[in-house]
Amino acid sequence: MKILMVCLGNICRSPLAEGILRSKSPNIIIDSAGTAAYHVGNSPDNRSIEIAEKYNIDLTNQRARQFNSHDFNNFDKIYAMDSDNYSKIISLAKNQKERKKVDLILNETFPKQFRSVPDPYYGGEQGFENIFLLINNACDIIAKKYDKR
Repeated sequence: MKILMVCLGNICRSPLAEGILRSKSPNIIIDSAGTAAYHVGNSPDNRSIEIAEKYNIDLTNQRARQFNSHDFNNFDKIYAMDSDNYSKIISLAKNQKERKKVDLILNETFPKQFRSVPDPYYGGEQGFENIFLLINNACDIIAKKYDKR
């Protein structure tokens, strides 16, 4: 199973989602990307790195990259962190098969409620703690669903 986590800049939410799921499921291939190119090549936001370290997860080797249409071929499942990025990903899909690969990550925790993981970039430390917990709960479900040991 190959899973891609996607947010806007690939420095806050999606790197956390990648790191969290990797810590739960060594058998799943996981990557992350952003729909925008603002931070391509950069490390995750220091606040994401710090909150991950608090839970013994290392994000320091990750580098931001931009989502592209080849990702539909390279991944079995694509999780968007929010509805704006979901819409951007869907707009790049060429067919129904590609569209079916895309979902909002919080639909795993709150089925069919279409909730977004808030972007903590302009908020304080507590915002990163809050999104960590939201993503962690979703990743527990994803790991159980897709990790075929």
